[in-house]
Amino acid sequence: MFESIVDRIRPDGLTVQLDEDFCREVADVYDRAPAWALDRGLARSYEALRRVSRRQFALVLAAGIRVRPWRGAGLPYRDSAELRRSVREARVLDLHLTRDGHGSVPGPREHPMLGASGVEVDGVPLCHNDVFRVVHDVFGHVAFDRGFGPRGEFAATYLHARMYPVSARPALFTEQIGQVCWFFFGPHLRDRTGALPRPGARDHVPARDRPYPQQKVFAFDRRYLDRFGAQFATEEPR
Repeated sequence: MFESIVDRIRPDGLTVQLDEDFCREVADVYDRAPAWALDRGLARSYEALRRVSRRQFALVLAAGIRVRPWRGAGLPYRDSAELRRSVREARVLDLHLTRDGHGSVPGPREHPMLGASGVEVDGVPLCHNDVFRVVHDVFGHVAFDRGFGPRGEFAATYLHARMYPVSARPALFTEQIGQVCWFFFGPHLRDRTGALPRPGARDHVPARDRPYPQQKVFAFDRRYLDRFGAQFATEEPR
């Protein structure tokens, strides 16, 4: 499964040219955005994201990967390497359920990703966000060997987005890149000068201690999606 996807999407030579100014700008937009700004266009985007994610979830199960609701304390994996190893070697993905954590601040109850997906594993009904988290981990991180840092998340989203129709990408950008930028570059992490303290500095907040963003339903201006694509470069085969 992974080999066929990699061959079709062909990420060989893909590098992330991370523009931190862009990341801070996206984080600021996310921070200032209303919690609810759903219109018809965005509703259609979320519907496309949900529909195609359910299809991808079926592919995950068909490939012999067991999705197992996580019932332990905290998160199921210490890092992306442990997650990737579990899926590749044991064919198991432990899923931290949305009901056990969906942002540090409650988002809208009507969030399009909180509805029932119609998918059930081990007797546990999954919401649309659960389904999306599974396919993002498998088709973004595992298939393309990408980590959980900003570069890894950017690359995982960029590659995984190719498996969705263009109509799904505004919702995907908000759900992934908007939240990733806020988590790693948000205004709540910056010092008085607006800079991000480096690791080891007194004001630096390790990723494990950072809050997750509030879940919001809004669309970024199209120019941010276009600028996101400019964060990547590919090497031409010799």
